[in-house]
Amino acid sequence: MWLAVIAILIGLAILVWSADVFIDAATALAKKFNAPSFLIGVIILGVGTSAPEMVVSALAALEGSPELALGNAYGSNIINIALVLGATVLISPIIIHKGVIKRDLPILVVITALAAWQLRDGLLSLTDGLVLLASLVIVLGIQIILSLRESKSNDEEATTENLSGTEDNHPSLMRGLGSLGSLVIGLSMLVASSQAIVWGAVELATFWGLSELIIGLTIVAIGTSLPELVASLSAARKGEHDMALGNIIGSNIFNTLGVVGLAALIAPITVSPIILSRDILAMGLVTLLLVAMAVFAFMSKRPFGRASGSTLVLFFVGYTLWLMQTANM
Repeated sequence: MWLAVIAILIGLAILVWSADVFIDAATALAKKFNAPSFLIGVIILGVGTSAPEMVVSALAALEGSPELALGNAYGSNIINIALVLGATVLISPIIIHKGVIKRDLPILVVITALAAWQLRDGLLSLTDGLVLLASLVIVLGIQIILSLRESKSNDEEATTENLSGTEDNHPSLMRGLGSLGSLVIGLSMLVASSQAIVWGAVELATFWGLSELIIGLTIVAIGTSLPELVASLSAARKGEHDMALGNIIGSNIFNTLGVVGLAALIAPITVSPIILSRDILAMGLVTLLLVAMAVFAFMSKRPFGRASGSTLVLFFVGYTLWLMQTANM
């Protein structure tokens, strides 16, 4: 038991340090290649910080614990929006851009609807897993193409400004490689420290006699969402608001399509009715709540700020209480 407590404490310390390294490196790469911060948030931060969910869910499926895999993925999605984004905008409000309203949030809604539709028969089959993984490839491709198109004019301007000479090319290349190295180190430490925290938390939860589904939806989901939380908070603190929002949207896309898709590919998953009536419902509601508040912020030309953050955090508290009441169902 004490080993689990030590793993949690050391993991938290490393987690905070590695998040700063990770965000600094991601910001440097975005500036180096003149890539949009939102795109970096979706692809690098979103996919990278979802690595713990992928590892935990794959291992759970291999070890015959499919409900832990689903609880981890769907619980992480709820936590990403309600707790991670809520806490982030409480600290630093985010400006919602047109592309988020027209493209990114509609994609998130469609993906959430697809997840609910696939669970209608109480089974996630091999075919369902293939559909989810194929959808992930398509969605990420769309995100990359459209985001790069939107930044094309900025790229051309930056290219024009950089035509003054090539004497700095070598130092610039070295800086780029250094940032890439820091990114890999930061992400590796981020994932490793989160895994240490998850291991310690699951050990404690099992010691206290909590069910597999509840462990997946709460402790494992919160633990594997720690990279998203500290990365988003670090990004917001450094003024990289687009990167923070992109991290949340990218993580939820990857969790729903990639994490669940891989788990279903490893082994078909029989779905408990409670997952549909409680967890998928909560995931859909918090996603629609995010869309409604983001649209209101955009239309009223106001930041997505503390009122929205408080509402999202209260949703997380309500969902946690709901979980506690239905723990034995």
